Amino acid sequence: MSMTTQQQPSPGGSRLRVALGVALLLLLVSLVFLGLFWNRTAELEGRLAAAERQVGDLDQRLLASEQEAATLRDESQAARAQAADASQAVERESEKRQQAELEREFARDEGERSRLESERALAEAARNRAELDRVRRARDQELDRMQKALSQIAETRRTREGMVMSLGEDQFLFEFDQAALGPKNRELLSRIAGVLLVSQGYRLYVYGHTDDVGSEQYNQQLSERRAYAVRGYLIEAGVPAEIIDAKGFGKSSPRAKGTSRDARRENRRVEIGVVDTIINYGGEAADSPG
Repeated sequence: MSMTTQQQPSPGGSRLRVALGVALLLLLVSLVFLGLFWNRTAELEGRLAAAERQVGDLDQRLLASEQEAATLRDESQAARAQAADASQAVERESEKRQQAELEREFARDEGERSRLESERALAEAARNRAELDRVRRARDQELDRMQKALSQIAETRRTREGMVMSLGEDQFLFEFDQAALGPKNRELLSRIAGVLLVSQGYRLYVYGHTDDVGSEQYNQQLSERRAYAVRGYLIEAGVPAEIIDAKGFGKSSPRAKGTSRDARRENRRVEIGVVDTIINYGGEAADSPG
C-alpha cells in the first residue's frame, strides 16, 4: 500500500498572504477613513458655505441697519430741528399773545381812562355851561337894568356885546368948532356916570362924530377933541380911567344919509359904547358907530 504525501505550505507564502491581508485591510481602513474624511470635508465645506452665506446676509443686514440708522439719525436730527423751530415758534407765539394781551389790557385801561376823562370833561362842560348860563342871565339882568336907567337919560340901544348911548345935538350940544362941555352937557354926563358907578363888569368906548361940513382932517380932529372931552369928564366924575377909551371918527361914519339940516344934526353926535367884560362874546369891543 502506497501513501500519498500532502504538500505543506511554505512559511514564506504564509507571511506574504498575511502581509497582503494586512495591506488590504489597511487599504480598506484608509479608504473608509478617506471616505469619512471627504464626507466630513464636504460637510464642513457646506457648513462653511452656509456660514459664509449667513455672514453675507448679516453684512447686508448690517449695511441696511447702518443705512436705516443713518436715515433714523437724519430724521431724528430733522425732527429735533423741527421740534426746536416749533418750540421757538410756540415761544414767539406765546410772547405775541402776551404782548397782545398787554396791549389789550393797556387799551382797556386807556379806554377806561378816556371814558372817565370824557365823563369828567362832559360834567365840567355841563357845569361850565350852567355857570355861563347863570352868568349870562345875571349879566342880561344887569345890562337890562343899566339900559333902563340910561334910557331915561339918553337914547340907548342894546347890542350883542352890551349897549350904545347916542348923545345928539338935541340934548348934548357943543358950541361951533368947540370941544368944551357946557353945563347941560356936564349935568347929563354926571347922570350917566351915576348909573355907571353903581354897575360893574363893563368897559366904555367914547366915539366922536361930525357932519359932512368941512374938510376930513378938520372934522377928524374936532371929533377926537370932543370924544376926549367926554372921557375926561367921566373920569372926573369917578369912572375909572383904565376902562374908558376914546376915538374920533370925523365925518366917516354918518348915522343919517344926505346933506339936509336934520341929517347933519343927527350925524353931529357923541356915542358911548358899554361893553360887557364878564362874558367874552367873541366880537369887537363895541359895535362900530354909524
